[in-house]
Amino acid sequence: MASTKGLFARIARRPSHRPAPPAARDGEAAGAVSDAGGRSVGRLVAAASSAPGEVPGPSPNPATNLLIHDLAMRAGGRVLRHTVEKGLLRGRYGGGSAKAIVENRSLVQTFVTALLARAATRSLPGAALIGTGLVAKTLYDRRKSKKAARQAGDRSLAKMAEK
Repeated sequence: MASTKGLFARIARRPSHRPAPPAARDGEAAGAVSDAGGRSVGRLVAAASSAPGEVPGPSPNPATNLLIHDLAMRAGGRVLRHTVEKGLLRGRYGGGSAKAIVENRSLVQTFVTALLARAATRSLPGAALIGTGLVAKTLYDRRKSKKAARQAGDRSLAKMAEK
């Protein structure tokens, strides 16, 4: 019969069946989709660049180049978002009203939607929570009569168009 001390020592030396989480590099979080995308973009930039160790851009300062890229991406995303929103509203409310609705959104509405989007994109529990809330709101709206729900939405958007 084997001694229990030897049995426990062998079990303790056995490797775990669960793989270890990937090690974070230089302070970055491990395992996110944006990390994998960032590595892919980095490889593409390095392959296309004559100086792969530098951040591409007009300035020799990499922080300035990052700021320029960030502003350009945010501005482009905002233009795209407003274009899509106006296109969705244009069929029901017309071009001028759609433009007014999108551009007259209050600061509170903008912050709330930005915070909800950030919470939904940062983690799976956040996405599940926000998604569940949106499904609940949709079911609530559907439970009311279609006419009442449509009128409530029209009133809300008409207030935004008047500002």
